[in-house]
Amino acid sequence: MTPSSTFTAADGDGYELLMGRWSRRLADPFLDFAGTTDGESVLDVGCGTGCLSVALTKRCQVKQVRGVDFSREYIEYAKRHIDDPRISFEVGDACALAFPDRSYDRVLSLLMLHFVPRADEAIAEMRRVARPGAVVGAAVWDARGGFVASRMFFDTAAALDPKAAERRARNYTRPMTRPGELANAWRAVGLTDVVETALLIRMEFASFDDYWAPYIGSEGPQAEYISTLSDEDRGRLRDAVRLPYVDGEPDGPRSYAALAWAVKGIAPG
Repeated sequence: MTPSSTFTAADGDGYELLMGRWSRRLADPFLDFAGTTDGESVLDVGCGTGCLSVALTKRCQVKQVRGVDFSREYIEYAKRHIDDPRISFEVGDACALAFPDRSYDRVLSLLMLHFVPRADEAIAEMRRVARPGAVVGAAVWDARGGFVASRMFFDTAAALDPKAAERRARNYTRPMTRPGELANAWRAVGLTDVVETALLIRMEFASFDDYWAPYIGSEGPQAEYISTLSDEDRGRLRDAVRLPYVDGEPDGPRSYAALAWAVKGIAPG
């Protein structure tokens, strides 16, 4: 059977450097869109290191937030770093959630579905555990058209290496990343009042070293690709990627737009 996640996950600190800082930034506009209400029980599907779960507790008086992620390393990181009696974390499979039908008042997922090959199964599970009237919402990066920092890496790598071009194609054709795809999937599982939108944040880096550091770790598709290279080829790639980062000016701060597709719908009675 196809695995439930294709994301390379090994270390919570590495994820924080790669994506956690941007997940926190995206969480607020996502919750502005998906909504929050006092007294709810909320399920955070694909919680990673817990950014969305924490953001929820800062915005309203939730009853409880339960975070579920496929990565044991991320769950252990979240448990070590987040101490709030309203929040709990556990390892779980988005395609087979271990909860009864109609369990949660709100079911949310941030930056997870595009790494689930059987995304339709995960969405059906999110719908199943949502109580009648619950909001079911998700957001994923617009990987092909709106993720400048990532494209800068893979477009450069693809110009140097045909194998990188294959990985680029895989990365930019992930599930649920095309316009309208999330909304169609939401309607397909019977959710009503479906709305899809685009959310914008800025990814800001202090220097090229700040930009490059996550890619020499162990998390995500860029690091996975770099791990296949020789030391010489890694250096060649680093030098090549540095050129569009500095882009004719001294090394230093840079700010890149990052768009995410977001969707929400209502679980019918």
